Amino acid sequence: FAPADIGHKALAVNLSDLAAMAATPQWALLSLVLPGDLAVADVEALVDGLAALATRHNVSIVGGNITRTMGPMVVDVTAGGSVASRKWLTRAGAVAGDEIWVSGTIGGAAAGLEMLAGSPAPRSPIPDPCLAKQRTPEPRVRLGVAMGRGRAARAAMDLSDGLADAVRQVAAASGCGARLDASALPIEPGAAAWWQARGVDPVRAAVAGGEDYELLFAIPKRGGG
Repeated sequence: FAPADIGHKALAVNLSDLAAMAATPQWALLSLVLPGDLAVADVEALVDGLAALATRHNVSIVGGNITRTMGPMVVDVTAGGSVASRKWLTRAGAVAGDEIWVSGTIGGAAAGLEMLAGSPAPRSPIPDPCLAKQRTPEPRVRLGVAMGRGRAARAAMDLSDGLADAVRQVAAASGCGARLDASALPIEPGAAAWWQARGVDPVRAAVAGGEDYELLFAIPKRGGG
């Protein structure tokens, strides 16, 4: 990871949580715990990466703290935003018969992490989209806000810990079960190729892998109530 990637991702994961609740991000706090031997240029690049994403989403960095450590670097971000009354989304609210929708693709970030860790894959090229999804995920802020404002979804959650975990949590919070159609899963093509080359089932790997930061929605069935 480049320092700018670390800054980007530290904010992106917070914006994704806000997006999952249909909230518009407004501000963020940044606290850094830095080793004494860390290069100033790396600190500046990290902050620049975070600031660039903040600018794209009209987020103001309103404060924070910097301190020194003898241990590893710590990057701590807290973000806040706003959502109109009764326009927010939570994990609860899904009902039997709802459809499960997912933005984008799944599995790319998990495969990207394996690639960065140097896991072997014979005769398999490294697909750049998977690396990008791991290094610099793009929070689905506009989509989350639009789904809340339009009251198009009954429940939502981001895929920070994987699709399987999100489905389980939404179902538990809503008091219902869920069934996934493996053939309909939007698995990142590069991730599927990576796992197939290693003899790994792409479906199992994709639903278990996290850090995609896509959004899951429970949507009233088309033509239903």
